Amino acid sequence: MDRLPPSLPNPTPRSSFADYKDDGRTWITLATGEYYPDVLKEALVLYEPVLVLFSKYLRESESSTRLLLRIAEEQSIWMRIQLARVFRKYVSPETPVEMLKKKSKAQQICDQFGTGFRPIHIVQAAFDSRPLPDEALCALLWEYKDRGKKGYDITSRFFSLFRQQFPSLVIKGPERAGRDIRMGEVFADYPRPTRPVDFVIYDESGSKCWQSAWPATIRIAVAHRKMIALVAILAVPMKFSVTLRGMASEPKSCL
Repeated sequence: MDRLPPSLPNPTPRSSFADYKDDGRTWITLATGEYYPDVLKEALVLYEPVLVLFSKYLRESESSTRLLLRIAEEQSIWMRIQLARVFRKYVSPETPVEMLKKKSKAQQICDQFGTGFRPIHIVQAAFDSRPLPDEALCALLWEYKDRGKKGYDITSRFFSLFRQQFPSLVIKGPERAGRDIRMGEVFADYPRPTRPVDFVIYDESGSKCWQSAWPATIRIAVAHRKMIALVAILAVPMKFSVTLRGMASEPKSCL
């Protein structure tokens, strides 16, 4: 569990997002990248089987539509997603990535984007024009490998820091991958019950923080890329002094 350095002074409370601008450079993701071309050796080992299988399916398909449907039949989830990414690069860059990840969307993609698919013979010629394995494409695929992990790491750290600094409050939500909380699960009469929130904070009783018609529930969305905790107040005005070096002060009732 992350702990705050004992010598770190409490930061000055900040009341607006503009207060973070001057030291914005310190709010970047807590992770380093990887050097190029150092990654190529591992990338080629990892993704050569993907390109070999894509080549096989490409030879067996009489059309680009059939190629996508064949990819959707792949049993390995990881392999299917990688093949779909290669398909998007060669055949249909306008197809949404999230749709390609779901095999149940394959026919819908064909119906909605099929007219823009590159013809299969052109795809075959383009694929054959590149070496196998293709270093450039393997490097691109490598960029997807840990996508999201840095954000998950930050969210997990944020939860830990919050619990250290506010032991009397309860924070609920997915700490890494997982389904967002829906506002309809928090407020029975919320006007848009399917609205997702990243996490919700309650008092220690799990019901009401303040005397109010609704529980004093706070939606805080962690901005993964800038490491800023964005605080949106629902129902009851409260103030937080928020930094990812730690939550510096207890929440206060303001009005």
